[in-house]
Amino acid sequence: MNVFDVLQERGFIKQVVHEEELKKLLSTEKITAYVGFDPTADSFHAGHLVSIMGLTHLQRAGHKAIAIVGGGTGMIGDPSGRTELRQMLTKETIDHNVSELKKQLSRYLDFSNDRAVMENNADWILPLNYVEFLREIGSMFSVNRMLTAECFRSRMERGLTFIEFNYMLLQAYDFVMLHRKHGCILQLGGDDQWANILAGADLIRRLERKEAYGITWPLLTTASGKKMGKTEAGAVWLDSKRTSVYDFYQYWRNTDDADVERFLGLFTFLPMEEVRRLGALKDQEINEAKKVLAFEVTKLAHGEEEAKKAQSTAEALFAGTGNEQALPGTKIKAADYPDGIAILDLLVLTGLAPSKKEGRRLIEQGGITVDQKTVDDVKAVLSLGDFSGGNLLLRKGKKTHHQVEVI
Repeated sequence: MNVFDVLQERGFIKQVVHEEELKKLLSTEKITAYVGFDPTADSFHAGHLVSIMGLTHLQRAGHKAIAIVGGGTGMIGDPSGRTELRQMLTKETIDHNVSELKKQLSRYLDFSNDRAVMENNADWILPLNYVEFLREIGSMFSVNRMLTAECFRSRMERGLTFIEFNYMLLQAYDFVMLHRKHGCILQLGGDDQWANILAGADLIRRLERKEAYGITWPLLTTASGKKMGKTEAGAVWLDSKRTSVYDFYQYWRNTDDADVERFLGLFTFLPMEEVRRLGALKDQEINEAKKVLAFEVTKLAHGEEEAKKAQSTAEALFAGTGNEQALPGTKIKAADYPDGIAILDLLVLTGLAPSKKEGRRLIEQGGITVDQKTVDDVKAVLSLGDFSGGNLLLRKGKKTHHQVEVI
């Protein structure tokens, strides 16, 4: 099956530049494609997984994959989908982020034998001569046409800085540079990148007299309409220091019933026959599909061993056997709390509550348990004798667990 058909069947395709030509090309030749990532953090989050998985499908079909990290454009910031100017990062921060992101990409892409390449556009953007850039690249862009792009039009009332206005030119220049360096002819990205991708394909046609193509995929939202992204509260990160493997697993395990089939198609490599079978399960049986989803996504992000730990921990907690090997946890020193620790302080310390006020609300609503016992006193103080075997299991609501280890 043509990889384009695979992507379409699995839910990746939103818009395409020259669809029929591209489909034919993907079935007859091995091409080079790229996805760009902003290095605004030192970890990818769940919202990046569509792009990562899409690029991985292309590589698995025999095409060459390029992951470009915007060390240069990251110093400006993409206005797409934003209502305000992005925070500008230092070069040192960007370099650190780039290093960490490549480690995470290596779980998905095979970088051996030049099958995948990671580029940093700082290599060609930071040395640019501004006048030469304007003469070669700027002369190819119509300001009137640029202002019709949604990424700019939506910002006009609030104000659009000139530094952001340059972003489209720089991303288009990335496409040209990758074309010159690697023969790249396909750019992939979220649908908010449509205008930038069109600009890059058009620039290649103008400068290189070659055809270039683009694919965008739907911006990821849950059935409730919530965007999955790192700027949203409760973001799910691929870095286990930001989101524990157990919490990562549980996030997918708690997927809305209406999202299960779609997420299985996007975030796993299970055959579509199996995806459809699992997605068709109803009522209690859909939980089996959610377990498969959680395990497969966690296995890709963190490895099979970690996925098995998270799975066994979740099942043990559900069964009440208390196996907490993969739970997120906090270590506290007994010497720091000779008179015990107040439950409100413990909730804040472990991150189960952002403040004592929120902790008090949770307790008053019966939402906090300690070693399977509901806490009903907001002034409760836990002595070290309450720690069975040196560990204490906290639970917020029905699904959030946290292990406290006394040292």
